[in-house]
Amino acid sequence: MSLRRADSLFAAGRFEAAASGYHHQVWRQRQVSPELLLKLAYAQQQLGHYPAALLYLSMAQARQPRVRTWRQMAALAAQHRLVGYPATWQQELRVQAHRYYYPGLQALLGGAIVGAVWLLWRRAGRTAWLGYAAYVALLAAYLQWLRPAPTGLVARAGAALMAGPSAGAAWLSTAATGDRLPVLGRQDIWYRVEWQRKVAFVRAADLLVVE
Repeated sequence: MSLRRADSLFAAGRFEAAASGYHHQVWRQRQVSPELLLKLAYAQQQLGHYPAALLYLSMAQARQPRVRTWRQMAALAAQHRLVGYPATWQQELRVQAHRYYYPGLQALLGGAIVGAVWLLWRRAGRTAWLGYAAYVALLAAYLQWLRPAPTGLVARAGAALMAGPSAGAAWLSTAATGDRLPVLGRQDIWYRVEWQRKVAFVRAADLLVVE
């Protein structure tokens, strides 16, 4: 199904058919845009498929962070009592920071290159180079603290959160479909995630990672 046809079905309120067309565009044609993902999320929400709606909202948010999109995610998660979607001003501030992360990074990297060339050309002294080192330290802090981190959406009801990357590890809790967990890394078939400010492990098959 063409994108134009899917858009026509969406405008007519035929969300099931439109969702099928959009799904084809995203997963078969690999034509992915924030606008298309938001339409697909809306269609899935109208059909009552809230986990799928959260997935596509998360994919749109990863590509184009927007406070409005985050609020939609938080409201939908609150309806189903899901965790990992804080509706706070601090979270909205993070969303704004992520929105401008890559343009800011490009500007800082460009400044670092121009600064290095200028210092070499002028044969600058120690004081100037110390200032440049402080600038590079600022750039490193920007990369460390503001870089968007991958998150995972629980894809299976009753997914177990374990204390270690093993089926024999201590059981911590059970996650609901759609719960959002920051991903810290991967060990074999397990993802290391953040849960209630602690480290937990969940099977990779039970988590859809959005970056």
